[in-house]
Amino acid sequence: MSQRDLDGSAPVTAATWIGFAAMCVGMFMAILDVQIVATSLPTIQGALAIAPDQMSWVQTAYLTAEVIAIPLTGFLMRVFGMRWMFVAAIVVFTLASVGCAASGSFAALIAWRVVQGFAGGTLIPAVFAAVFLLFPERRQGLATTLAGVLAVLAPTVGPFVGGWITETFSWHWLFLVNVPPGLGAAVLAGMLLPRAAMRLGAARRLDVVSLLLMALALAALVIALKQAPERGWTAGLVMGLLAVSLGCAAAFVRRTLRASAPVVDLRNFADRSFAVGCVLSFVLGIGLFGSVYLMPVFLAFVRGHGALQIGAIMLVTGAAQLLVAPAAVALERRLDARALTAAGFALFAVGLGLSAFQTPRTDFAGMFWPQAIRGLAIMFCLLPPTRLALGHLAAARVPDASGLFNLMRNLGGAIGLALIDTMIFTRAPVHGARLVERLQAGDASAAAFVGI
Repeated sequence: MSQRDLDGSAPVTAATWIGFAAMCVGMFMAILDVQIVATSLPTIQGALAIAPDQMSWVQTAYLTAEVIAIPLTGFLMRVFGMRWMFVAAIVVFTLASVGCAASGSFAALIAWRVVQGFAGGTLIPAVFAAVFLLFPERRQGLATTLAGVLAVLAPTVGPFVGGWITETFSWHWLFLVNVPPGLGAAVLAGMLLPRAAMRLGAARRLDVVSLLLMALALAALVIALKQAPERGWTAGLVMGLLAVSLGCAAAFVRRTLRASAPVVDLRNFADRSFAVGCVLSFVLGIGLFGSVYLMPVFLAFVRGHGALQIGAIMLVTGAAQLLVAPAAVALERRLDARALTAAGFALFAVGLGLSAFQTPRTDFAGMFWPQAIRGLAIMFCLLPPTRLALGHLAAARVPDASGLFNLMRNLGGAIGLALIDTMIFTRAPVHGARLVERLQAGDASAAAFVGI
């Protein structure tokens, strides 16, 4: 294979496509891991005798490490090159998965989840950066579609896969399932991705203070968002964490903008197209993570469905994504990106609006169309904004920019989930009290609602 640096000059070979596909598999496993573990938290809790108030840390540990790693991907790619950074990340992710499966205590599981989350966090922006570093413009639409389909398909099929693994095997396989594809992706990427020289000297210029400020800002924000719905946004712990996050973020921005070799190049936000793409990515994160979270909650607690039933219903969205992917590639070449993006977000809003009117008696047909519409829309909410944000940038700027672009989607998801949980925690007691009042008054519709 001919040598290829970040200038995109070398021809695209079959080996490059296969290597890129291996990267996409690694990214898919990292995103899928969050969902399949979330599905089976009660099983893990019982197996390791974890206290109920500590259980959320299994997910929080992973997500906190992930959100710190995402913006660091650009720096790691500059130091190790895309090929070796990805291979190292997927190997560490796979080994950490084995460590999670072998954990015999809560502390061990949390430690391995931190390692797993950090490694997994670098895989996502690396893939989207690879789209613009490995492929010429005429192939970027297809590569973006491949990466985008897998990125949004993983959280959709996660509940089904997690439920099936838990019911068929044991909770250990929630983590061990990562091993075969992880090893395969590492081997293929190491063999087939274009080679680029490492720049280990760049590591000596690492601004450790900026790194610590960024890590503290993001970690404090994620933990605050996880704690706020239950404790309240004005709780001392939450307010303290938000203050730490804001203070560290302000210091990080000030220091980074003055640095000659910043850990993360925030000057990318001065590019209007990139900034708009990041805003769209943030909004997509709210809708995507929110809908993937709310539908299983509704199906489990309102409809009383099991994990496999929930997964089967959620698969409608995944099937729609796969069906529309070829059309998305063709339309993106022919139509204005702004029109496609507007249509995508409008359709996504329609799908969410239709879901808002579902009741405990809504049948599969009633849930089918909202799911399908969202699946169709997601591709147009992701692909054009990705090209808008990253497609025009110089190759040397893409790794940092990809990290920031993907970070915005994750932050949108984290903030959106916190607001959703806040509404659930504050409104559930109110609706519960009203339901009790109606039951006590002999309301037949209220009795039918609760199944009596």
